[in-house]
Amino acid sequence: MSLSQEIDKRKTFGIISHPDAGKTTLTEKLLLFGGAIQTAGAVKSNKIKKTATSDFMEIEKQRGISVATSVMSFHYKGKIVNILDTPGHKDFAEDTYRTLTAVDSVILVVDAAKGVEAQTRKLMQVCRMRNTPVIIFVNKLDREGRDPFDLLDELEQELNISTRPLSWPINIGSRFKGVYLLYNQSLNLFEGDKTKKAAEYKAIDSLEDTKLDELVGEEDANQLREDVELIEGVYEPFDRNLYLDGLLAPVFFGSALNNFGVQEMLDTFIDIAPGPKSRETDKREVKPSEDKFTGFIFKIHANLDPNHRDRIAFLRVCSGTFERNTFYYHPRLEKKMRFSNPYTFLASSKDVVEEAFPGDVVGLYDTGNFKIGDGLTEGESIEFQGIPSFSPELFREVVNLDPMKSKQLEKGIDQLTDEGVAQLYTQQPGNRKIIGTVGELQFEVIQYRLKHEYNASARFDSLPYHKACWMTGDEQAIQDFIKYKPQDIVVDKDDNLVFLAQTAFMLDMAKQNNPKITFHETSEFKVASAN
Repeated sequence: MSLSQEIDKRKTFGIISHPDAGKTTLTEKLLLFGGAIQTAGAVKSNKIKKTATSDFMEIEKQRGISVATSVMSFHYKGKIVNILDTPGHKDFAEDTYRTLTAVDSVILVVDAAKGVEAQTRKLMQVCRMRNTPVIIFVNKLDREGRDPFDLLDELEQELNISTRPLSWPINIGSRFKGVYLLYNQSLNLFEGDKTKKAAEYKAIDSLEDTKLDELVGEEDANQLREDVELIEGVYEPFDRNLYLDGLLAPVFFGSALNNFGVQEMLDTFIDIAPGPKSRETDKREVKPSEDKFTGFIFKIHANLDPNHRDRIAFLRVCSGTFERNTFYYHPRLEKKMRFSNPYTFLASSKDVVEEAFPGDVVGLYDTGNFKIGDGLTEGESIEFQGIPSFSPELFREVVNLDPMKSKQLEKGIDQLTDEGVAQLYTQQPGNRKIIGTVGELQFEVIQYRLKHEYNASARFDSLPYHKACWMTGDEQAIQDFIKYKPQDIVVDKDDNLVFLAQTAFMLDMAKQNNPKITFHETSEFKVASAN
């Protein structure tokens, strides 16, 4: 099969949502339709003693949340679908932001009762920055919720995107009877089943067909006719080009837990979602159809298998063909590397692959050579852009509780911060280790993983800092600033100088009083300064 045919087969997307909107459950049901799993177990079900397939870290199973991005692949209707299931919890937003650099489109899950929530807005802003195509799945229709028209209005106003419903619910909550598919004039009647695929569609000739009254009742049939007439009058016909430009979001309604409304969304996704897109680098745009292989690391995960102290770097293939046991060039380290056991993933199970194509995500065993944002090429020295680290908002000093386990603690802190969920700073004198995160939960996760994966115990003491800013500019000005504020200066893992500002006022004053220094709140400056 030619490279262009392989590219055409692939669809790589991320699933995003506010916590508890049902994102992980939806992921599992997509895997069910793809034949990747046979029975879906509810994430928090007591009857089925099984957690969601995509939540494979122990702490995720205990808390019922996703704290690391899972990567899964399956075949469906002649396509290879790569899902990146992202953390919904706000404390792990940075992992989600970086994951969005590795996908070509997004499915946004919204709770029918809660509508647009804080994390929904933030994630959508990132999608808008990149003009990422978005499909919206309004979930939990089998529970009492908001009026669908009110929800659509809120989605448009809050998320700054036009919407177009492609399915429509017949009632909600306890009276929910199913959905009408606007794009092919068929009914899908609700038969809630958490573990099996939904029933077949019921075809009707038109909304005026008396069969509709028999299937859903005269009152609901008339309401559906009124709703559809209003939709067709108010909303423009679905335009795929507007969707691909990130300007129009098709909307589907359903219940992921009861496996309802998922298949029609998946079928539409297969038809309309974009294939692998081009990617920007510091030197040029990389097109997927190029013969030579390129790719970048967007995630690193230590101890994916708790029985082996492995470390996996997740590579998004951008162009050409990635081949097992082939030497590739690592531009940052300026050296060649070969990978004998590259993997694709179905949650925690892994399969060795001989080759991978644009759109694919490959897991590479890593002994510490990779950092997030690193590229691999066939020799070209390029750096992929748009994969930033953000300034943390919470800072704590790492205090070793067991001096006999100092090496384990140092290794654990080093590897876990390489994953990108937290940043590590070192302060002199004394070699103090400071961790910065965007949320409290990350400290809890790091502490748990240090104990259970590295057998190291640590305490995290709060520090009174507001923000971390990387510093560039006039060398003498920076040296003078360091002499003035030595207690607030640290270095990151790449030995870049960082100013820890105690308050927003102090940061503003530092900027005003030091015009020759630029204070950066994301790591994007590293790419700019390298050019």
